[in-house]
Amino acid sequence: MANTAKKSSTAPAAKAVIRPAYTIERARLLCPTVDQAERLAVRFALEPLDFHEIKDATQGAITASSTAIESAMNEQALEIHLQRIVGAFVASACGAGDFYSAKVTLARELTTRLSNDSRDEDRDGVAGFDSKATRAREFAAQVGLQAMALLAAAEGAVEAFAKITGSEWKPYARALPNDKKVDRLAAEAEMQAFD
Repeated sequence: MANTAKKSSTAPAAKAVIRPAYTIERARLLCPTVDQAERLAVRFALEPLDFHEIKDATQGAITASSTAIESAMNEQALEIHLQRIVGAFVASACGAGDFYSAKVTLARELTTRLSNDSRDEDRDGVAGFDSKATRAREFAAQVGLQAMALLAAAEGAVEAFAKITGSEWKPYARALPNDKKVDRLAAEAEMQAFD
């Protein structure tokens, strides 16, 4: 019978992906402001959006929903429920803001390439069709209005949370993992030095 070497059972730990928290402040930084959205709508001939109407409609819908279910829930359960709902609105606005930022960056890069006369591959395509840069700018403008609409909805959700619960909404913060596993792995590695 062959003598098999004892293999260490310690595998490298998977790296945890740390994402920035989805906060209303982050959403405000990523999404276009009302003034920027108005400029996008005018310059790209898009339907303008009413930020305050979207915000008020979302706040009203969450408030009405909470009123309908509050008799079936205690105060803490209702707050947890609202925490999740508001978190979804804020996460959606942050995601849309990230997407908008990426599309604006792409539109800028493509537009900058067009100004370089010595690059043939960046020239406009067939006559009568929009260039890649034009399409990228138009798409970024559309995405910008969507992001602004989702920010308005998130603002309404945050305000509804404050109105219903009497406290300010804060993003869910996941508890840090227990470091006992890391300590145990380190202790095992140190003990192997004595073998």
